[in-house]
Amino acid sequence: MEIYQLRAFVTVAKIGHLTRAAEVLHLTQPAVTGQIKALEEELGIALFDRRPGRIALTRAGERLLPEAEAVLTAAGALVGHARELQGEVSGQLVIGTVGDPDSLRLGSLLSGLVSVLPLLEIKTRMGDAEALREAVATSALHAAFYIGPNIPRDVLGLALQTIQFRVTAPASFRDRVLHAGWREIADMPWVGAPHASHAQTLLRDLFARQGLLPNIALESDDAAAPLSLVRAGVGLALLREDVAVKAAERGEVIVWPHTRVAAMLSFIYPKTSEHDPAIIATLQVLRGVWGLLPR
Repeated sequence: MEIYQLRAFVTVAKIGHLTRAAEVLHLTQPAVTGQIKALEEELGIALFDRRPGRIALTRAGERLLPEAEAVLTAAGALVGHARELQGEVSGQLVIGTVGDPDSLRLGSLLSGLVSVLPLLEIKTRMGDAEALREAVATSALHAAFYIGPNIPRDVLGLALQTIQFRVTAPASFRDRVLHAGWREIADMPWVGAPHASHAQTLLRDLFARQGLLPNIALESDDAAAPLSLVRAGVGLALLREDVAVKAAERGEVIVWPHTRVAAMLSFIYPKTSEHDPAIIATLQVLRGVWGLLPR
């Protein structure tokens, strides 16, 4: 069997969808299907139960999944050890980014990495938080910044900072907002974001805890757009507290005083990359950039 076959098996098992797994692996769906079929033929068992519109692990697939993940972890450790023996870290490191680069201290991180890993080809890719998490969990992406309630269980990560978000409304909504309860706030027009973005996840969770759904009047995939749209009177948005408070001090928006939403900014990487020298070096640089104590 081949490592790429095991990676296809684990990726499809975790995502539960062939097309999305193929996108994460940067392969065609027939290629992923072929890799899994070849693995099943070699093992002599069916790993997935395939039915129209769905794919699920068989009982045998469920029992073999942890062992396949262990093999991928061991392979990652082997590659990492081999790189250490080479004396220089080379190859490619692709880092997913989310939100504002300045808030991630991305420039300082990249400057530090270029300094300590001169032979490493470093790239960044912007994306939505949950799409980045999925790509990291399946090793389709080397690492990523992530914003969410906590560090996801299917990856490893370094917690960087707690971020507070606030419900922010146009200045023209002042009287309505300051005297509004949860239901009134939910019924007002909202500026939403794509389903997989951290802003939309936090917004959904905020109102779900109240048994409500926000009235999404407009969706924007531009992370910088919500403040402009709130200022323009389009509707409410969940904004980072530092951004919301500064805009409120300028009289541009109103901050609803009855709640704050906490989220964790973290740097996540695959469980199979725990011993990768590039990841180890990146974590060291990050700790320096963010003033974190070493483990």
